[in-house]
This record gives sequence, C-alpha cells and structure tokens, in this order.
Amino acid sequence: MKSTIAKLVVGIVLMLGCSTDKVRDFIPGTYVNSAGGEFSIADDTLEVELIEGNNYVIHRRTGFNLITEGKLGKREYEVEVWKTIYNAEAQSLTETRKGKIISFFPDKNSLSIGRRTYKKIN
Repeated sequence: MKSTIAKLVVGIVLMLGCSTDKVRDFIPGTYVNSAGGEFSIADDTLEVELIEGNNYVIHRRTGFNLITEGKLGKREYEVEVWKTIYNAEAQSLTETRKGKIISFFPDKNSLSIGRRTYKKIN
C-alpha cells in the first residue's frame, strides 16, 4: 500500500514538474510585418530560433524603399542579428544590446515589439 501511494505521489510531482510553457513552445518560427508612411515603405522578416537553454537569436531582414518628393526610390536591404534571452516569468524575449522586449501571442499567431506587430507564417 505504501509503495502505491509513493508511486502516485511521484507521478503527480512529475506531472506538475513537466508543465509546458505554451509561449515558449510558440516562439521559434518566421514572422512578417509590412509598414508604410509618407517617407518610406518597408517589409520586415524575423526568424526566431532557439540556440540553447533560454538563449534565442533573431535574424531580422528588412527591405525598404525611401519616398522622395512623392517618388518611390530603389529597393534597399538591411540585415541584423539580435541575441535575446527568454524570461519565463514575463514570457517574453529581451534583446541584449538595446533591451527591446519581444512579446508573443500564440492565440493571435503574432509577436509585438513596441507598437509593431508581426504575424507568424511558420
């Protein structure tokens, strides 16, 4: 009888210890955003990948056109690599150089950085 109770207690402890983090599971993938204004139009792609533990890297690729005197300029490109750390309590990534907070919304299939929202495409 004691061994059955002990096994039951161990099973419950293991189940509680193995709880999944829905946000963390959602994070890796590719996200896109398009924006435009009076002076430019831009398309952003973020590729988020888990490196190890709580360490993630984000590859940001941006294509943009400047608008001068109402005319669209040639397409230009920028590439950045952001190192980030996952904060399990806040369920967000913090970019290590400038301190940007990247928030994830699995129910909306998106992430946000400040006021900018990106849709997950895979």
